[in-house]
Amino acid sequence: MDATDIALLLLRVVVGGTIIAHGVNHWLGGGGIAGTAGWFTGLGLRHGVLQAWASVVTEIGAGVLLVLGLFVPLGAGAVVGVMLVAGLLAHRTHGFFVFKEGYEYVLVLAVVAVALGILGPGSVSLDHALDITVTGWAGGILALGLGVASTIGLLAAFYRPVPAPVSTGTEAH
Repeated sequence: MDATDIALLLLRVVVGGTIIAHGVNHWLGGGGIAGTAGWFTGLGLRHGVLQAWASVVTEIGAGVLLVLGLFVPLGAGAVVGVMLVAGLLAHRTHGFFVFKEGYEYVLVLAVVAVALGILGPGSVSLDHALDITVTGWAGGILALGLGVASTIGLLAAFYRPVPAPVSTGTEAH
């Protein structure tokens, strides 16, 4: 085990643990599933409860895969998808900086996930123990492609924003 393996383990555990915490928070934090469903509906996604549960399962599952170093490009792709949806629906209009609700945080997590797809999990991983090798361009393209494809699919199937009310000019001021 060398420094690169330790660095990859650190990245996997931190990104995976962060995504697990994110999923648990969508499940049990704040308003729980109902609150998360309401938030997703407010972002323009139909079937808020389904979206909330899908988010919980995807985030916890992706995080576990990354922490264990198992099917890393798939776990990384799920992170990319979740972060891309969040970036597009919740953060894009707020600019770059996270302290202004911008997309800085989701961009960093998505790019690190793609990098993990490219670099692979390292020797301290189940992928290594099971001799599963999908790294380099194949791993990166799989992670990025899965994330982009799942985002496009989710938005095509479920994104229906509520149109802003049209002003008639006769409203009371």
